[in-house]
Amino acid sequence: MRCALPFPSIHWTPNKVTALRVGIGFAAVSLFGRGPWPNLIAVALTVTCIALDALDGHIARRKNLASPFGAQIDILGDRMIENVYFTYFAVAGMVSLWLPVLFFARGAATDFLRGLAMRAGHSSWGASAMLQPSWTRALVGSQWSRGLYAAMKCLCFCYLGLELALTSGPVALIGELTSNSQAIIRIGGNVLTWATATFCMVRGIPVLLEGWRYVPATASANRGAKLIVRGAA
Repeated sequence: MRCALPFPSIHWTPNKVTALRVGIGFAAVSLFGRGPWPNLIAVALTVTCIALDALDGHIARRKNLASPFGAQIDILGDRMIENVYFTYFAVAGMVSLWLPVLFFARGAATDFLRGLAMRAGHSSWGASAMLQPSWTRALVGSQWSRGLYAAMKCLCFCYLGLELALTSGPVALIGELTSNSQAIIRIGGNVLTWATATFCMVRGIPVLLEGWRYVPATASANRGAKLIVRGAA
């Protein structure tokens, strides 16, 4: 005789997967710096977190659940994860403080312009997409671009996490390294982080260029609305 499960099965949606990966990302960052094995667990959770970023898109396409609101939730999840990781590594002294500042500023600017485009009736994809030229769509929204950016972030976060686990002071898993070895490892970390930041900025350029044209129109609409309100008063 088959017994019913005490709890209903979870109906996974892209937004639920996004919420899960944000939670895993925060859990991973909370484990960094707490010892060698927690650091390694944090690295494993980081890989899981990045893998879930691909899963939510797969579910959205397979179940036909893609929507402008879901795209904004996905972007919000990306912003939260990027900022919490780079902020932690900046506080730990492993990356420049300007790195999380750069990611925050870029994300705030592009999200603001996307919001203006949505108010004007433009979505993230389709015939009414904000980005019309094919090269901008390929650079920002194509699978190869999103996949490469996710892989770069995963490699960057995991590298810094492994560096913390293997070489950083009392939480190291290996013995003392020579100054040359430490310098080489540090150079590798800097190359990865700034390469990721550069690609992030390059992917944001089309959004900045295309989105800026909605600023004057929105400002004019707001001025017109204020005049109407004043006239009615």
